[in-house]
Amino acid sequence: MRLYVMSVAALLAIAGTATAQTNPAGSVTPEVLRGTSADTAASKKTPAGAKVAAPAKSTAVQKTATTQKTAAVTPAAKRSAAQRTTPETLRAARYGGFAPAQPPGPPPPLDTVSPRSLSLVNFNTQEVLTVTYWSNGAYHRDALNKLNHFLRDSRDSAETEMDPLLFDVLWHTTRIVGYGGSIEVLSAYRSPTSNAWLASVSRGVARDSQHMNGNAMDIRFPGVAVYQIRQAARSLQMGGVGFYPRSGFVHLDTGSVRYW
Repeated sequence: MRLYVMSVAALLAIAGTATAQTNPAGSVTPEVLRGTSADTAASKKTPAGAKVAAPAKSTAVQKTATTQKTAAVTPAAKRSAAQRTTPETLRAARYGGFAPAQPPGPPPPLDTVSPRSLSLVNFNTQEVLTVTYWSNGAYHRDALNKLNHFLRDSRDSAETEMDPLLFDVLWHTTRIVGYGGSIEVLSAYRSPTSNAWLASVSRGVARDSQHMNGNAMDIRFPGVAVYQIRQAARSLQMGGVGFYPRSGFVHLDTGSVRYW
């Protein structure tokens, strides 16, 4: 009898153990069946000594960070790019900070009554000439002849009939600036031969230069900033105005209205 009871007890013990192994109390199986979230997975214990990987940023977070960075940098970059590429800043950097040209407004009122006189110094020959070339509503032939000779090509002494309007442009420019001294003439008429030679040795000389037409001069007013001369000549809107601050002169001509 005792043996029978012990056998039954042993069978019951074996059956209980098998049941516990098949569905143990506290098993994670029900949790897995319900589904585990990222938080549940992260809450699992990490084995000792194992490295914990840094959580990856979500696409939304990365996109937001990129957008914020772009928004913070782009305006400054645009401003910097604009400062590097505007004509004004390029001119200032190239010409040592000379004031940029202002857009010409309406032409200033011109004195059409007073006699027009010029005091000139030929930079190449050191000749000087003071002459009144216009008065009482007319140009004076003898004065124009003197100017034609004075403004001849200094290389081969060739002369031409200079455009009288060029003298008006120069005279009105002196009036606007308020300059009453001698005007230095660096270049006036150029013969085709002389101009071709200059164009071959200098990139700044045009092969079809207005100087060959007798309607251009390169001038400067001693003691007056070249950008002031440039600005005054531009305001007249009576022809071309070239700005050469490094060489210290302004080009004037009676061709089409243009600026460089």
